[in-house]
Amino acid sequence: MAPKLEERQVETGDGVAIAARFVTPANPTAAVLIAPAMGVPQRFYAPLAQWLARQGMAVATFDYRGMGASRPSHLRGFEATILDWARFDAAAMLEALERQAPGLPRYWIGHSLGGQIPPLVPGHERLERIVTVACGSGYWRENAPALKRRVWLFWFGAVPLLTPLLGYFPGQRLNMVGDLPRGVVEQWRRWCLDPEYAVGAESGVRERFAAVRTPVVSLSFSDDDFMSARNTESLHGFYANAPRILLRIRPREAGLARIGHFGFFRAEHEQALWQRYLLPALQGRLAQTAATDTFVRP
Repeated sequence: MAPKLEERQVETGDGVAIAARFVTPANPTAAVLIAPAMGVPQRFYAPLAQWLARQGMAVATFDYRGMGASRPSHLRGFEATILDWARFDAAAMLEALERQAPGLPRYWIGHSLGGQIPPLVPGHERLERIVTVACGSGYWRENAPALKRRVWLFWFGAVPLLTPLLGYFPGQRLNMVGDLPRGVVEQWRRWCLDPEYAVGAESGVRERFAAVRTPVVSLSFSDDDFMSARNTESLHGFYANAPRILLRIRPREAGLARIGHFGFFRAEHEQALWQRYLLPALQGRLAQTAATDTFVRP
């Protein structure tokens, strides 16, 4: 029997309705929340959600407020921050996933920004495992070379000039990230200009990372044109008290020509990446290959 697909609104703790999708097999054995990257709609993760459901997992995806199907008709004047996305939107989705598949082990898959926010999400302590994909600090001076050549113009030109003028960031027209609420892009800018990213820019975030005890698995890629190895190591280093595995994958190791920042989620990579790396990461089997609780493949 094919997994059941349900689309509905989920109400957050502060009364905002966000768009969500739930893919549920007949007898799920686990539950997974996929948290999206900045500016990426949940439909991008639909192939992975369907595949995970065929592996017996109940899966939820969602759009942060102001993004994708959760976007209002006008972003000018729309209030949202990344902290709102974490403490309200993602937290509401964890609760909704528990109601959808009660009593099952819960896992988090976070792409880029979606892998940066788990310590900021109420209820994260009930997760069985956190898997981050193409995730790291956004500190601009440590970005991958291909991005660093362009990001200076983004942070010191486009964002501070256009955002106050329009009341939101018009990234879609500029082919930069996508349209973002003003509070989101301005907070993100503060994070990316700080050498310690959110940990340095926001009070109390360092303690939230250090409080995490849930095992964390990082899947990053040597050809990621956004996140450098240093970005990834920096962010995951703040999980000072959590068991960590950092696996940096070369495309040729997976038999692929390219993965990049977004390629992991392409349906054609089901065998090369999902079956080989993601499923063992969720099941805790990658740790068996590590000599210690932390390793990086250069």
